[in-house]
Amino acid sequence: MKASEIKGMSVEEMNEKLTGLKEELFALRFQLAVNQLDNTARLKAVKKDIARIKTVMRETEIQSGVKQ
Repeated sequence: MKASEIKGMSVEEMNEKLTGLKEELFALRFQLAVNQLDNTARLKAVKKDIARIKTVMRETEIQSGVKQ
């Protein structure tokens, strides 16, 4: 997932995607722990996608002037 794709999403869509990615990361970590994970590179990709979404969300917060 590219940052340009994320910037085109609404905040609600980003939150939904973030939740889904966190669930996927949990499942991947579980598979890794029980030695059933085939594609270990997917862990790194999911972590980067989570970071990208959080970064874009923070950028939009700063631009709108809203603090959390």
